[in-house]
Formats: sequence, structure tokens, C-alpha cells
Amino acid sequence: MKAAVYTQYGFPEVLQIKEVAKPVPKDNEILLRIKATAVNSGDVRLRKADPFAVRLFFGLLKPKTNILGSVFSGEVELVGKQVKLFKAGDQVFGHADMSFGAYAEYIVLPEGGSLALKPAAVLHSEAAAIPFGGVTALHFIKKAMIKADQKVLIVGASGAVGSAAVQLAKSYGAIVTGVCSTSNTGLVKSMGADKVIDYTVEDFTQNGEVYDLIFDTVKAISVSRSLKSLTSNGKMILSAAGMPEMLQGLWTSITSKKSVMTGVINHTAADIVFLKELTDAGKFKPVIDRAYPLEGIAEAHAYVEKGHKKGNVVINIQ
Repeated sequence: MKAAVYTQYGFPEVLQIKEVAKPVPKDNEILLRIKATAVNSGDVRLRKADPFAVRLFFGLLKPKTNILGSVFSGEVELVGKQVKLFKAGDQVFGHADMSFGAYAEYIVLPEGGSLALKPAAVLHSEAAAIPFGGVTALHFIKKAMIKADQKVLIVGASGAVGSAAVQLAKSYGAIVTGVCSTSNTGLVKSMGADKVIDYTVEDFTQNGEVYDLIFDTVKAISVSRSLKSLTSNGKMILSAAGMPEMLQGLWTSITSKKSVMTGVINHTAADIVFLKELTDAGKFKPVIDRAYPLEGIAEAHAYVEKGHKKGNVVINIQ
């Protein structure tokens, strides 16, 4: 099968299309023929080994995992003899988590992994754009226990995580303000945001508004300056935080009634099913900026690395 393989850390060009062995499913696994995947910020960080700590987990001198890609949509080709939930021909989508391997024509996945039947009304390219931002936003929104009528501010509202967060927060009944650039205000409004702040003309920390939750999806805010825009027992989510922000958030949580949430996400099949049901109900719509063929994976990485994408960048494989 064809796959985008990298054997060293570096620029997008380290990703090379090669012929590799087609995987064989174990008794509890499915073999999925991938129709589409997506390039996200996590893929870019792993390709670059940035921050350096990436090397401590994924290979000090060179990557241990040679095929990136964590999200997918495709068709089940073969199932192991113990598999009960899926059958050949099923259209499924999901998240491979730290196993990666979705930059390829085929992948094997455990039956109990984070996957579900694809939403019926969307294309594979659209379905592949749901899980990364969807499960990240959902993890933190559930952790923050958003309630109806709470005021929620989402920074980076036009990105993969941000666009998902806007829609998910609205599905919970929150009053949502999205923060984005001028060119993306219409997009964020169309996703259901009650108000949109153009950060090029307005600083939300200076407008006197306070929020029950501030969700920074892109590491764009000053934690200390933004705390004053939280209610007295408000919550802040830093889904893209680096170590300085994590430490600052921890100190805030310890020394005040305000809490700051960071860290690694987790997800299950139930989360993918939840996103499927929202999509089927018309309450969640994946946002796609650009699409590339598998052969354009390096170009796609270069574009994502610029940090200005709207929603998701999709890779059509078959």
C-alpha cells in the first residue's frame, strides 16, 4: 500500500510517499481502507519534534512511528474473527490517538477504539475533519461542565478545535463569543456564535465583559491578563498550552477560586458516537479549508504550519 512515511524529524519534505506492507488485522481488529485523513497541529509538532520533549516519547534521534495521521474515515475491508461491532463494508470514522498510521491507504484498528459509523449525510473528507477538533473540544467542554446560559469565550474560533468548540458549546446551550481575525468573522458567526470579536480591532480583556469560561484553543492569550475577564469562580481552558502556561494555570487553580485546565486529552468510542449524532442532527458541521491528495502531504503540512488555516486541512487518499 501507499503511505506517507518519515524516518527523520524536520521540514515537511521529510514526508515521502512509499510502498509499505499492508497491515493484517488481529482477531480483535478491523482493517480499514482509508478514504480521507487530515493534517492537524499535532502532526506538525511530531514531524518537527517541536517541542524537544516530543523526542523523549516518540524517538530521541529519529521517530519510532514512521506513519503519522491520527484521524480517518473509510470503509471496513476485513474484520478479525472476534469482531462483533463492525463488518466488511461499514463506513466508519474516528481517531487513532497515539497509534497514528492514518497517512496511508490502510490501517488496522482495535474494535474497541475511538471509532463509529460515519455520519450518513457527509462525505469521507468531511467525516475525517470531525474527530481531531471534535474530541479535543469535547474533552475540555465536558471537563469544564458547561451549563446552559453560561457565557463562554472561545479564542481561535475559526480553527479545527475552535470551530468545534463553538458548535459544541452552543449544543450545551451556552452563550458563545468567538474570537478570530477579520476574514473569519463571518465563518464563526455562521457556526452559531452569538457574538464575534475581531482581535485585530478589539482586545477582549479591555472591553469590560466577564465570562464563565474562556477557552484558548491556539495559545494566543496572556493568562495573567485574561484572568480578569473571568467571573470569580470562572474556568479557563488552555488546550494548546506550553509548560509556562501549564505552570501558571496550576498556580492560579491553587491560589484562587478560578481554575485553569490543561493537559493531554482522552477519548473513547462514545465520544465519536456523540459527534456522529450531533452531525446527523445538523448541530455539528466540519469546517474544511483545503484538500490535498496523499501525494500533496508535504505541501499540506507546510500550509498547516503557517498557523492560519480555517478549520481543517483534509487529505483525500482514495
